[in-house]
Amino acid sequence: MPGEHADGGADEEAQVNYSPRQVVEILVGLMLAMLTSMLTTSIVGTALPTIVGELGGQDRLSWVASATLLTMTASTPVWGKLSDVWGRKLLFQTALVIFICSSVAAGFATDMTWLIIARLFQGIGTGGLAALPQIILGDVVAPRERGRYSGFLGSVFGAATVAGPLLGGFLVDSPLGWRWCFFITVPLAAVAFVVIQRLLKLPARPDVQHRIDWRGATCVVGAASAVMLLLSLGGQEFAWASAPSFALIAAALALTVAAVLVERRAHEPILPPHLFRNRTFVLGSLASAAVGMSMFGVMIYLPQYLQIVQGLSPTASGLMTLPMVLGLLTASISSGFLVSRTGRWKVFPVSGTLLVASGFTTLTFLDTESSLVLVGSGVCLIGLGLGMCMQILILATQNAVKRTDLASATSAVSFFRNLGGALGVAMFGSVMTNRLHDELSGFAGSGDLSGSATGSPDAIRALPPVAQDAVITAFSDAMHTVFTLGIPIAVVAFVIVLLFKPVPLRSGRG
Repeated sequence: MPGEHADGGADEEAQVNYSPRQVVEILVGLMLAMLTSMLTTSIVGTALPTIVGELGGQDRLSWVASATLLTMTASTPVWGKLSDVWGRKLLFQTALVIFICSSVAAGFATDMTWLIIARLFQGIGTGGLAALPQIILGDVVAPRERGRYSGFLGSVFGAATVAGPLLGGFLVDSPLGWRWCFFITVPLAAVAFVVIQRLLKLPARPDVQHRIDWRGATCVVGAASAVMLLLSLGGQEFAWASAPSFALIAAALALTVAAVLVERRAHEPILPPHLFRNRTFVLGSLASAAVGMSMFGVMIYLPQYLQIVQGLSPTASGLMTLPMVLGLLTASISSGFLVSRTGRWKVFPVSGTLLVASGFTTLTFLDTESSLVLVGSGVCLIGLGLGMCMQILILATQNAVKRTDLASATSAVSFFRNLGGALGVAMFGSVMTNRLHDELSGFAGSGDLSGSATGSPDAIRALPPVAQDAVITAFSDAMHTVFTLGIPIAVVAFVIVLLFKPVPLRSGRG
């Protein structure tokens, strides 16, 4: 297939050879930056009830959560391409500065409008911090050696997933208060800035006049924003079958068509059309979208099962994600080392998607009386599977494209994973809501209980015993449907990765 190998030519500028120690030091800075960005998306959820109680604006609660995800996803492809024009280091530090300033602004928010605007800018910085570390690692380390390091980048996600909610709960309950949910990431980002400034010395870029594809960027960001707004707010702020939904669908389609037309004529497109003729890139993007759907689905909805059906506290439910995190850490790091040792990578996403399907299958056996051991087993399998997929899919894509396309391809795969995650959250949520409504709307003895399904765990426990049992049972049945839906998604991912051509990883960076 075209583009299934690295090219020579104009991009073969003199390379800097890094010692293993220097690579590890750079990796630490990249991991700190990724940790801050991941914490931002997970730490706020625990604090939202307290934030709304102090600032007001319950009707805009969903915007606080979705604002960062919206701008993070939409901006990811742009960060990659701009790093080709202005340099990785400058763009990475720019993302850090945007993130730091917006985090401080969010911490000082005096009303919901201020907080939402700060979160929008925070998402822009987070988009850069999510995509650029993988791109920088691609500049610093050859694909064959990249596996052992990319595994550590992947493990950061697992650590942030469990640390975020726990840290958020601790800060809200402490004298520091919810504002430190935003302030606490600033020192980490500042340290990452200093580390990268001192240690990252990329080769001088060729003196080539670049033309930034602003029209393409506008169309790509606009289309992604329309999709994200629909997925984030549809079914909550407005009905799926409503004028706002249809308007956003029309806007997304029109902007997507415009993006295709503009990118085909652009001198340096944000998303180069020839990438979509690259088999590995297309399969990697599709598989990443499916992985994102599975990952965010279990992350968002498992705590509801644990807190409402099992009656665990938020802290205890957060601790129950440890098996998934440990599985993800173990699989991500070990698969990375094995890929670097053998140069073979296809076996890991194939095995990983099967493990994810097995994990969701295990979770379908949960009910109101299930043992927490069963819960831990299911999420551990999912964690192991995700650890074998997430970074390896990016690594395989980087190995299959020209070096000039490394930034665009890497950021595009991250973009599709985030987009898949948003789609998964919306889809799982719609299925769960509909099942809850069906289970509770006709409950005999206490009228229509469907409204109780939107209450907090404490509100549900305050219901009369018969009604409480009905709501808990309905949640258990609804979660069964949600977990069942995860199985075909994992199977689709399995079929996609089977289609990969197992090209061995290259030993050179060029």
